[in-house]
Amino acid sequence: MTNDVTTCKVAVLAGGWSDERDVSLSSASEVQAALREAGFAQVDLLDIAQDGFLDAIAHGGYDVAFVALHGSYGEDGCIQGMLEVLHIPYTFSGVLASSMAMEKGIAKAVYRRAGIPVAPDVVLDAGEVPNEARVRELVEELGLPLFVKPTSNGSSYGVSRVTTADELAPAIARAGEGGGRVLVESAVEGTEITVPVLGNRNPRALTAIEVVTGAEFYDEHVKYEPAELHHVIPARLAPQTYAKAQELAVRAHVALGCRGCSRSDFMVDAEGTPVILETNTIPGMTAASLLPDSARHEGIAFPELCRLFVELALTD
Repeated sequence: MTNDVTTCKVAVLAGGWSDERDVSLSSASEVQAALREAGFAQVDLLDIAQDGFLDAIAHGGYDVAFVALHGSYGEDGCIQGMLEVLHIPYTFSGVLASSMAMEKGIAKAVYRRAGIPVAPDVVLDAGEVPNEARVRELVEELGLPLFVKPTSNGSSYGVSRVTTADELAPAIARAGEGGGRVLVESAVEGTEITVPVLGNRNPRALTAIEVVTGAEFYDEHVKYEPAELHHVIPARLAPQTYAKAQELAVRAHVALGCRGCSRSDFMVDAEGTPVILETNTIPGMTAASLLPDSARHEGIAFPELCRLFVELALTD
């Protein structure tokens, strides 16, 4: 690793084509400002969807890429694979961890193997439209209410909470609009929390945050409202439950092979069991985002956090 990482020329990668393009651009703008505040003199923001991006990243002389992308092409291993080919170090997880975490059905298989509690689910093939008999079968197997999600999207886009059998088929159609597989999952009632994790070889959990909303769930609208409206820090849990959630978040980080950071979301059920929902390999980096909020609670200012991510990107 360079002795003084602030001498590195940094490309902040943003934008893209996913549903989360605008969020990515907001994250990237704040990251660029934070890195400059941390002492980095050369920080360029590159929109991967713009003409000339490939030439700019390949021939720009960048020492490291800060990946501030969310959703398809940015969080699923695609951009990571391109950076590997170009031999440019980059923040956060590699190709395999990114793709596994992004694909919820595969991530849940990894969680199960690692002994992390998950909700019962069924994964439907791309394009599958359930008839009435299949709807009844799913409801009998998984119960109600249910969550229906695209297996490979983020920020709650395409997610529906289903409370009656009649709502299930339309919810599946909505989740499948992007052409991918669909996850139908038993809803876990309880306290929603998220646990950020920092590190490569020896990751550690940060302060757990309780997510409080007035909506049915933490959807794409609530997520980008001011943090103080929805984040309770630290999460209000019994000490043993709190510690268990942190342990499971680190276990998920390691099981998936994450680097730099991750943020795992859980529902804590009535028995105090944290049930994992998903792991985000590139958490949001806006003023309303959860991981920066948790880091601030631990005394890690946003510029320091962004510098740490660059350091971790340059560390084995």
